Amino acid sequence: MMQNVHLATEADEDDLYSGYNDYNPTFDTENLENDAAFQQAVRTSHGRRPPMTAKIPGTSASRHVATAFGDGVARPMTAVHAAGYTKASMRGSLFDPLGQAKGPAPPLEMKNQDSPEEKIRQLEKKVNELVEESCIANSSGDLKLALEKAKEAGRKERVLVRQREQIATPESINLDLTYTVLFNLASQYAANEMYAEALNTYQVIVKNKMFSNGGRLKVNMGNIYLKQRNYSKAIKFYRMALDQIPSVHKEMRIKIMQNIGVAFIKTGQYIDAISSFEHTMSMSPNLKAGFNLVLCCFAVGDSEQMKKAFQKLIAVPLEVDYDDKYISPNDDPHTNLLIEAIKNDSLRQMERERKSMAEEYIMTAAKLIAPVIETSFAVGYDWCVEVVKASQYVELANDLEINKATTYLKQKDFNQAVETLKTFEKKDSRVKSAAATNLSFLYYLENELAQATDYADLAVNSDRYNPAALTNKGNTIFASGDYEKAAEFYKEALRNDSSCTEALYNLGLSYKKLNRIDEALDCFLKLHAILRNNAQVLHQIANIYEVMEDPNQAIEWLMQLISVVPTDPCVLSKLGKLYDNEGDKSQAFHYYYESYRHFPSNIEVIEWLGAYYIDTQFCEKAIEYFERAALILPTQVKWQLMIASCYRRSGNYQKALDKYKVIHRKFPENVECKLFHGM
Repeated sequence: MMQNVHLATEADEDDLYSGYNDYNPTFDTENLENDAAFQQAVRTSHGRRPPMTAKIPGTSASRHVATAFGDGVARPMTAVHAAGYTKASMRGSLFDPLGQAKGPAPPLEMKNQDSPEEKIRQLEKKVNELVEESCIANSSGDLKLALEKAKEAGRKERVLVRQREQIATPESINLDLTYTVLFNLASQYAANEMYAEALNTYQVIVKNKMFSNGGRLKVNMGNIYLKQRNYSKAIKFYRMALDQIPSVHKEMRIKIMQNIGVAFIKTGQYIDAISSFEHTMSMSPNLKAGFNLVLCCFAVGDSEQMKKAFQKLIAVPLEVDYDDKYISPNDDPHTNLLIEAIKNDSLRQMERERKSMAEEYIMTAAKLIAPVIETSFAVGYDWCVEVVKASQYVELANDLEINKATTYLKQKDFNQAVETLKTFEKKDSRVKSAAATNLSFLYYLENELAQATDYADLAVNSDRYNPAALTNKGNTIFASGDYEKAAEFYKEALRNDSSCTEALYNLGLSYKKLNRIDEALDCFLKLHAILRNNAQVLHQIANIYEVMEDPNQAIEWLMQLISVVPTDPCVLSKLGKLYDNEGDKSQAFHYYYESYRHFPSNIEVIEWLGAYYIDTQFCEKAIEYFERAALILPTQVKWQLMIASCYRRSGNYQKALDKYKVIHRKFPENVECKLFHGM
């Protein structure tokens, strides 16, 4: 058959479909009953036509010609019933697959844009678009636009419902769309802190029995009541939500139980909170629930429960891969490249954050319960350390030991702190460096520079990248007067950790000592950008501007400083001095007086105020300040003479004479007193 077709196409190259246009009676299945060859084929012993025997010379066996259809019939290479064509159409028409024989195909039936069904479909599409736009606006932070879109979607959805009711039964209403619109509207109300409107909208969904899963939204309502600090209602709605959520949704039920526990904490019902968190830890242990359980047990003061809760917290699976997978086992470049790519990817960062959070929870819990679970805080710390050593957080045991030493420091038990820290001298480098850093700092505070230097060297040698160790080393050198070398250590600490504010502050002090004022100012301005409103930094900047003889800038920075520490008498007196140098006596008096009010024992301030009242001819007012100075410094005759002088200036000569007599008895050798006494 294939050879015949091929020959036919070669015979008439102009007509691609020649041989298909004429009807051949071979394909007429209606007359098969009268076809003798066909009837003979179906009467064989197996009920099928006899095997094909005719063979075209030069072809393979798979190309036998079927004799049942007669000799010389060329069967076209198409299906018997082609798509879109029938036997009847083939008899009287040409085979025209491109539709060019009888003109173009008839046009498709156009939809009626004015029909009610089409209008409803378009309106439904518009509602979906508005909901989507509302969600996008919310995710981009434009909460106001998100709410407007949600409201518009709600209005159009109500119009859609009315139109559906007019042309169909109420059962044909799209409940999924109604639910979506109401839920989005409630969410946008809540995002805009319009809690009353959000609750009303959620209530519409919850009360509608047609929404089968609407009861779950009571969780959202509970969250709103929690934000409003209406904790009793929050607990009520959380519990109702638990009744609506089947047990197969384990994770959601656990989160609701945690929220119930948090609400109980807010109301001070720690026993109920403990029950909620214990249930959570038994069903699905997690770090937050475990930490909250420790806090609740601490609040009720039950040491045994605290221990059990801490052990449950320690046992929570971290679900973080260790760093082994980030270490290349061989020198394969492909493997190294892959490891380098995943060393700091988003998954790795998430693992780090989770591990850091776990360590923070455990350290905080240990520091909280250690002083109260045993007879002393030291025994309590030892218990916590043993528990941590037997867990997956074994590396935290050393941190707890160092924290134990820090607690000794807070209690001013320096000897115990030193003894605790000295036990780390044979530990691994990181822990040894941390312990030596603290020891160096302790000896530095006690002014034992030799010991401080030794431990600073040990800390730096154990971990050259420890910024605290480098800072302490710089401090010991600074104390010896080698400011240039100290600055080098501070700069190295900053290279290892640019956020080491101690090193940056001390570097600024070193530059001040070296008289490199511009560099010192640059250090403190950088520090001010990191530590806004830090009193020490503001004072240093003001002092540098004073050294640079820029009183206006110095006053401006001191004004910022006084907004942070409004009762600091030294800062107030400094402002008074600067205003006095600028000739502004009224402002100078204001700040000197404020300084005296907060600290009435500063002799310089007292002297200035007394002199001010003498200059302004209020000698009686000056007397009280000089009397204060005489009370502070009773062995100095100067203040006694000033009092007598004020009496004399104000015309009260009798009191002046009496005062001179008293002074003469106390200071018989004073020439000035003898002179006025003789007069």
